[in-house]
Amino acid sequence: MSARDSDVLTMVSEAVKHKQVALAYQPVVSALKPEHPAFYEGLIRIFDETGRIIPAKDFIEQIEATELGRVIDCLALESGFRALAQAPTLRLSINMSARSIGFPRWMQTLQQGLEGDPTAAERLILEITESSAMTVPDLVVGFMSDLQRKGISFALDDFGAGYTSFRYLKDFYFDILKIDGQFIRNIHTDPDNQVLTRALVGIAQQFDMFTVAESVETYEDYVWLQGIGVDCLQGYYFGAPTIQEPWKQNSKATQRRRA
Repeated sequence: MSARDSDVLTMVSEAVKHKQVALAYQPVVSALKPEHPAFYEGLIRIFDETGRIIPAKDFIEQIEATELGRVIDCLALESGFRALAQAPTLRLSINMSARSIGFPRWMQTLQQGLEGDPTAAERLILEITESSAMTVPDLVVGFMSDLQRKGISFALDDFGAGYTSFRYLKDFYFDILKIDGQFIRNIHTDPDNQVLTRALVGIAQQFDMFTVAESVETYEDYVWLQGIGVDCLQGYYFGAPTIQEPWKQNSKATQRRRA
């Protein structure tokens, strides 16, 4: 495991050094109008020495608690602000670790991005995983409160996968709750996950949080989730992550139809 982690750290370090880092965009769609993305999630990707695209799940755990993890968060946020600047109607979510709150470069990147575009704050969503938020809950609460006053929204990512204290859930005031994909895959045939997901949706509604179901991969799952009142859906059924800006492709397709 040590050898594996060392290899991963080397791979990510080389990608950062040579600026082989990009965001892959995946649509998050309205349950009632799935043809219209509500926003996109920008998922960090790196390129290895062969040019192969490496998803975050293959390296994020090994770098999460390191300074390299903080640098990756900075690069993701920088890329997110560039995308927001290039597409004035885009709404975009970017992942971050709660550990980055105290990282000067990340905070500077955030401040510069907000100052550079007066509309960026209201179009930016910061996603914090449940497990990350619980490492420093009091710090996260204050951080969110400050930025929400500026218009930024916050999503609690992978909800149900960690060990959230419901006392803190009440204090966090997340705007969006994203239900972890382990409860969603094949949910239309899984009575246990149906009960759990209904409970998670109920929690979100109680605290006035918008709900997003992750890892929606089939039509049957989509229909079931729509039926229980989930607000938005994300998964391969609606679109795979792509490093090409999908909103540009959608715009070109619309223009061709109108022509």
